[in-house]
Amino acid sequence: MSPHSDLRPYLRTLDAETLADLLHAQAERDPELRHSLELRAATQSGDVSEAHRLLDTAVTDGNVEYTAKIGAVLDTLQRMLDAGSRADLAPLARRTVDDISEVLEQSGDHAGDLGDRLERAVELYARACAARPPDPEKLADWILEVEFDGPGWPVLELAEFATALGERGLARIKSTVDDVLATGVSGHRRDVAERLREQLAEVRGDVDELVAILSAKPPRVDVSLKIVRVLRAAGRHSEAIAHAARALTHDKHPPEPASRDSDSDSETTRRRREFDDRPSRETYFALREAAQAEGKWTAQRRAALARLRELAAEGVEQADELARVLLEDGRPDEAWRACVRFGASPQLKLELAEQRAAEHPAETIPVFREHVEELIERKDPHAYREAARRLKLLRTLHKRAETADEFTAYLAALVETHRRKTRLITEIRAARIALPKAVTAGTPPRAGGAATRTPRKAS
Repeated sequence: MSPHSDLRPYLRTLDAETLADLLHAQAERDPELRHSLELRAATQSGDVSEAHRLLDTAVTDGNVEYTAKIGAVLDTLQRMLDAGSRADLAPLARRTVDDISEVLEQSGDHAGDLGDRLERAVELYARACAARPPDPEKLADWILEVEFDGPGWPVLELAEFATALGERGLARIKSTVDDVLATGVSGHRRDVAERLREQLAEVRGDVDELVAILSAKPPRVDVSLKIVRVLRAAGRHSEAIAHAARALTHDKHPPEPASRDSDSDSETTRRRREFDDRPSRETYFALREAAQAEGKWTAQRRAALARLRELAAEGVEQADELARVLLEDGRPDEAWRACVRFGASPQLKLELAEQRAAEHPAETIPVFREHVEELIERKDPHAYREAARRLKLLRTLHKRAETADEFTAYLAALVETHRRKTRLITEIRAARIALPKAVTAGTPPRAGGAATRTPRKAS
């Protein structure tokens, strides 16, 4: 057979098991092939926990590998949404959006492939929210945080989240927007507030408010055309015609130059110098106090956190410092992502997982699984008892995440691996966790005769 012969006809004669063995053997010798197959497996499985695991490990790879893993997660999300999955996919989708945003903030390459992934992630998050709406006020808070405190991306459209936000969520956004505009602040925060005010009027169908907002803008052809379209869509055709006529003859005035705040931030400058010399929680919060008093915190925070993230990549201690800064800064979601991304200490990761488990069960499942394995490896009776307790928690988390089948498969694999650890099996039974049938059937008879089965209370 020549080196260039087509092997596909021969391969088609092989049974599936033989092909699987051949491919697996080759993947063990070829890391690139193995990585590709792992991505395909994650994409095909629809396993929400596996998608979270991919996000956990993605940051340790290079840019190309990271982009590929994020693509696999997004493929999983889209397939499950298209199939009408009953699982709550919003937490995974939001985590993907936040994760890509932070990587982009560090790399600065938001116009490349990752930028496209971010747009797709936002679209899928909006779909997931529409399918299983989260708490509308918490969703509104996330949108406000991204818009006012984010690096400028992702670009969000309220219309995409309007169904999930409902009146409560929209009212919360409007309240914040009104407060910002009432302060008379200029610069980034005002620009964001005005843009959100316009989107709110569109989403709520408030034609008069929207026309008033657009009319207050400097005269431009695109603005005039939008006013005409809004009036026509509302059936107010005579007003649309009148506005179009006025726009044709209106003098165009150049926009007034934006005022610039005076750079009299001597205290902020001093605190920033201290932070740069000794980045820590203490100097970070001293900088925050000074910068907030002078209206400079948004930009200062971004730069300060960028420095802490650089340090976090150097070791566990620095990663813990970043996570605790974020936690004390009232940003638990960012603290959690920092723990996962930079490899914080197991103790801190577990601490945050315990705080996060109630509202984000799927995200914390991998952390508790790792903790179970670590406890089992101690080979200590007390550790076995704690492992069983954690397994009971994992069962609850899987139920909340609507992935109970995943827990069943996970437990079966774990018990099969550790079936010779009889004390562990005993503790799992004592925790009233139903064991797989294979283990139950393999239990030796009780002393005094044939094995008897004691009825279990419902767990």
